[in-house]
Amino acid sequence: MKYLDEYRDARLARALVAQIVQHTTRPWVLMEICGGQTHTIMRYGIDELLPRGIELIHGPGCPVCVTPLETIDKAIELSLRPDVILVSYGDMLRVPGSRSDLLRAKAQGADVRIAYSPMEAVKTARSNPDRKIVFLAIGFETTAPANAMAAWQARREGLTNFSLLVSHVLVPPAIRALMVSDTNRVQGFIAPGHVCTVMGCKEYEDLVHDFRVPIVVGGFEPVDILEAVLMLVRQLEAGEAKLENQYVRSVSYAGNLPAQQIMTDVFQVADQKWRGIGPIPQSGLRLREDYAAFDADRIFDLHDITIDEPAECISAQVLQGLKKPPDCPAFGMRCTPENPLGAPMVSAEGACAAYYHYRRHPVAK
Repeated sequence: MKYLDEYRDARLARALVAQIVQHTTRPWVLMEICGGQTHTIMRYGIDELLPRGIELIHGPGCPVCVTPLETIDKAIELSLRPDVILVSYGDMLRVPGSRSDLLRAKAQGADVRIAYSPMEAVKTARSNPDRKIVFLAIGFETTAPANAMAAWQARREGLTNFSLLVSHVLVPPAIRALMVSDTNRVQGFIAPGHVCTVMGCKEYEDLVHDFRVPIVVGGFEPVDILEAVLMLVRQLEAGEAKLENQYVRSVSYAGNLPAQQIMTDVFQVADQKWRGIGPIPQSGLRLREDYAAFDADRIFDLHDITIDEPAECISAQVLQGLKKPPDCPAFGMRCTPENPLGAPMVSAEGACAAYYHYRRHPVAK
C-alpha cells in the first residue's frame, strides 16, 4: 500500500540506521512528542537499532494522558446525573479519576456512550431532546477542529441540550515549558505529525529561534521516525538549529487553514492544567463567550477542584521525559492495563502502555 509499505521497508530502515551511525560522534537526547510515535518506536524496536549515544525519550503528546484528573472526576459526576448522557471517545472510559473511572460509572447505571466523532454527540442531542448531552472534548490541536465544529453545528441548529466539557491542550507551549525547566534534557524534538497536519510547521519557528533547538516534524512509520532522527542528528552534529519537515506527504508549512479558522471562531487560548505536569500558561483552549451556552462547566456550575495524583505513579516524570516506564517500581506489577495507576498505562498512545504491550517490562512473580 502506497505511503505504508514503503515506510515500513526493512532495507530503507537499515540504510537510515547506517547513516545515523555514520553521523553520530557524541551522545544526543531526542524527544518524540506524540504517543503514536512512541508506540512505533517500541513496536519496531527503533530505540534498540540506534547507536548507544542516541537516547529517545518520550514527551507529553498523549492527549488522554494529559487530561487533568479533575476533568475525569467532573465527567464521572456528570455521567451519574439521571438527566445526562455523557458521550466520549472510547479510550477515555478506563482513565482513572481520583476514585473511579467512566467505565465503572457506566456499570453503576450511568448513561455513558462511546463515539468516534463529536458529531455523533450532536446527533444524540438531536434525538434526545429531553436529555442533556455532554461531550467530553479532549485532545490536542488534532481533535479541536472537529469539537469546534460540533459546537458550531449545535448552535446553528439551536440544540440547547448539547454541551462540551472541554480539556484541550496545545503542543508549542508544552515544548516551551520543557525547555525552560531546570531538569530539561532534550536537545532535539520530533514534532507531532498529526498536530502539524492541522496547524502546520510555522508555529514552531519561535521555539527553534528562542532555544536554538532543532525541531523536525515527523510521521509515524518506522522509516519516518528514523529519517527524522537522522535529520536531527545531522543538525546537532553541525551545530545547527532549524525547523525541518520530514512528514511532507501530510504536513504543509501553513497547515489546514479552514480547520484553524473554526478553532479560532469557537475557542480561545487559555491557561491549562496538564495531568502530571501542572498548569502551563496559554497552553489550552476554552469556549469563547459566544459559545458559553455550550460550556458544560458553566451550565452545570462545575466548581474548580484540585486533586493529587497517586503517590506511587511517576507518570509526571514519564510525560516530561525525565524517566521511562520501567523506572517505575509499580510498572508491570501493581500497574497494568487491567489495573492502571495512571493514564499512560491506559491510553492507546500512552508510553507505559507501549512499553507494556511490546514486552518492555519485568515479569510479575
